Amino acid sequence: MDILKKKKNKDAHPFIPELKELFKNGRITRREFLYNATLLGMSATAAYAFVGGMRPIPVKAATIERGGTWKCAMRLALLDHPARASWTEAGNFLRQVAENLTITDSENVTHPLLLEKWKASEDIKTWDLYLRKGVKFNNGDELTADDVIFTMKEWLNPDVGSSMLGLLSYWGGPQNIEKVNDHQIRLHLERPNIAVPEHLFHYAGAIVHRSFEGDFIKQPIGTGPYTLGEFEEGVRAVYNRRDDYWKMGVDGKRLPYLDKIMYIAMDKDAAIAALGSGQIDSMGNPRPSDFLAAKNMKGVTARQTGTSRVQLVRMRVDLAPWSDNRVRTALKMCQDRAKILQLAYWGEGVLGIDAHISPVQPDYCEKPIPKYDPKGARELLQAYASEKGLELPLKVNLATKNDESEPEVAQALKQLAKPGGFDITLDITEPSGYWDRWTEVDFGITVWGHRPLSILLLPLAYTKEAIGNWNETRWYDDEFTRLLRQAQMTLDVEERRQILCTMEDIMQERGPVGVSYWCNVWDLNNSKFHNVRCHPFGFHTYTPDMWKEA
Repeated sequence: MDILKKKKNKDAHPFIPELKELFKNGRITRREFLYNATLLGMSATAAYAFVGGMRPIPVKAATIERGGTWKCAMRLALLDHPARASWTEAGNFLRQVAENLTITDSENVTHPLLLEKWKASEDIKTWDLYLRKGVKFNNGDELTADDVIFTMKEWLNPDVGSSMLGLLSYWGGPQNIEKVNDHQIRLHLERPNIAVPEHLFHYAGAIVHRSFEGDFIKQPIGTGPYTLGEFEEGVRAVYNRRDDYWKMGVDGKRLPYLDKIMYIAMDKDAAIAALGSGQIDSMGNPRPSDFLAAKNMKGVTARQTGTSRVQLVRMRVDLAPWSDNRVRTALKMCQDRAKILQLAYWGEGVLGIDAHISPVQPDYCEKPIPKYDPKGARELLQAYASEKGLELPLKVNLATKNDESEPEVAQALKQLAKPGGFDITLDITEPSGYWDRWTEVDFGITVWGHRPLSILLLPLAYTKEAIGNWNETRWYDDEFTRLLRQAQMTLDVEERRQILCTMEDIMQERGPVGVSYWCNVWDLNNSKFHNVRCHPFGFHTYTPDMWKEA
């Protein structure tokens, strides 16, 4: 018995026993334990068993029905290289064919996917990644370490232009990736980081075949449950079931259960009408109005969850007038957050502070919600204008897109900022009109998707390395970066939260963003489809084991 116990302890990270004590003593929550223990290599099954309350037992094989087609309305923009994916829909488009090494589930717990397991050294600088054996690409080749290392080098290649480059800057470069054998890879990190497994689930992290030449539409080779049968930009994508997919269903046969998946390009108003009439089965990224309408639709199931998704008001600090922190601060003071939440998102969210760190993230440090203060904003703006020889109101342009609730946020902010001394002209376009220039506009509203940990999101948007990729504001701060790196290597949740407390203060005092609220998100689906889950990312991670009753 002692031998077995020693063997188990050897496989666990040395900090896991301390996490257990923190949970037992009530110093961290169930959610915080699950997040952190699984990142350090504890299996999800063991983690859930420890905190009490196992995940739901899968349905019995006898109830499963195979076959059928699932139709989902979703934006279909052109995508060439998976490493350049930069929006939720691209992640959904890719994951049917190409998979990640890990998967973060609807409860924000990260599991192995193409990996069988991972192990971190005590100082979390060395990570061993163990690939599943017997996984095959849809061209018949077996997945090996060569494919993964090829993909990782694409992530880290500046010429590719992947957001993974900034996210994984702590890796130190491709020279720190070691092939141990055909199914084991060792990462020798330049800086310790607890979030490696979650970073591998980033939607630009799909694993491609070692022969990949840069265009996934022309070369859709992946390990996923479906093959790409048809793609027409802005029209539709059709996927066909694979007979040799590596995962097994509860009925003892290979997944997926469905025969076909279709994504159909459709605007939101048309999509909610088509969902109600049964012409489609689901829609991507529904708005709060869509959720409220779907709740009353016969034959439609509406699911909801809280997230760190945000419609971010952001300012480029390298361009006037936003290069002056007084102007940025004045704009933030012009947010009546409760009013904006009600007008733009029907109250379906949580009020925010002006830091890109959400209450649903386990390392969030609670702060008072800033008050609407147009008088104080005008005083700051007047000081700036007098110094620059300008007169108020200060004229600025606000750019965004029109397929979610950004126009309502923009209209509300325009009115609320008027007494603060701003004259805002709105530049609202179709989604492609914004996404084609989203990192270039000086003042905009950008939708940022959910991330389970702040230390997964912040390197993507607020570091020097991320300029040229996803750092749309061009803001970085030496003290902020130093604290971020410290947080990434801090295993104790309470200690990490204290670091985030200071980082939140920095963003509120001199940062480039305004956060009125954090969004709830929804999954709307035909009730005949089962094994559907509402994922905070808005990801369709359930497609391999989703099935349809006749």
